[in-house]
Amino acid sequence: MNSVEGGARPDFAPVRARLAEWSAADPDWGAQLCILVGDQVVVDLACGPGAHSLTGVYSVSKGVAATVIAMLLGEGNLELDRAVAYYWPEFAAAGKGEITVRQLLSHQAGLPAADDGIRPEDAIDSRAGAERLARQRPLWRPGAAFGYHGITIGILMEELVRRTTGEELQDLYESRIRAPRDIEFFLGLPDDQAARYVDPRPAVLDGSADPGPRDDLAAAAFGPLGRPGDGLLAEFGPHSAAVRRRGTAAAGGVGSARGLARLYAATLGHVGDPIAPPETFAEMAQMHVRGRDVVLDASLAFGIVFMKPHLDMPFASFRAYGHDGAGGAIAFADPAHDLAFGYIPTRMTVPGGVDARAIELSSLARVAAGRARG
Repeated sequence: MNSVEGGARPDFAPVRARLAEWSAADPDWGAQLCILVGDQVVVDLACGPGAHSLTGVYSVSKGVAATVIAMLLGEGNLELDRAVAYYWPEFAAAGKGEITVRQLLSHQAGLPAADDGIRPEDAIDSRAGAERLARQRPLWRPGAAFGYHGITIGILMEELVRRTTGEELQDLYESRIRAPRDIEFFLGLPDDQAARYVDPRPAVLDGSADPGPRDDLAAAAFGPLGRPGDGLLAEFGPHSAAVRRRGTAAAGGVGSARGLARLYAATLGHVGDPIAPPETFAEMAQMHVRGRDVVLDASLAFGIVFMKPHLDMPFASFRAYGHDGAGGAIAFADPAHDLAFGYIPTRMTVPGGVDARAIELSSLARVAAGRARG
């Protein structure tokens, strides 16, 4: 029988109990869970194989990278309603001159792929990927629809940061966000932490699970099968040592649930100096698109980079912002409850995306936080 290690404040005991039930029912399953309310750690639990390791979280990395975007917005180095071409003149090619930063970072730009493909090396050396995307004609009229830019939004974020600051997104994250706040989540796994890294374990397939979308846009964005898990797992995600070393903004982040929760608590102003003004995160958290994603053919909602809760994925209150990942992990901040949440399962989920257990744990945590406030 698996035991649940770590601590939970007494009023969050239902969270610990639920984790213990799942752990007892499936000894091969495990997870890390960390929750902060304000600046207080109220839950810090782990169970199962590899529960105290650092691991990859796929697209949860996008929310981490978005904190650098928030910092630049807050400092005035980047403006959402400026044309992307104002910062990156080559981007105006192929009819893209009027696409705004707001459209680009809310999956509306029609650039989830390139006609000649996006290769793993284009994400690792995002300058090369950015050159391809600058030449690309949008796959739909910008603003007419939205579709998940699963790999390319990382390339686009990295190039925007490069164009506005002359620096790498990963370097700014390390020097100005992660290191000063001692956050155990890396965009670029350092050599002295490499021994702690464990690959996400593959999901247990029963033959009945929906393998995910296979339409043309998904195939273009994620590989020949059009399945996000396949492309990310094999080439674009943390299983690749090159991706881990680079810490690609789309899917290369590595860390712990504790690190993710601490980062999102920092976005609420509770860990170190503010990353950006509260109104910056409020604007990024504002829902920009909601409905049927034309790439994934699924119901989704996005702000600026961040995913938003909605009826089909109620991971937090309507004010929350965060991101899930193909392996089942999720991390978010919920200003309505002053709560920061990080969850990483040790075994991937099917289909990809947030593990349903995380949504249940979040609900229990929000109830407990509400009772504590009285």
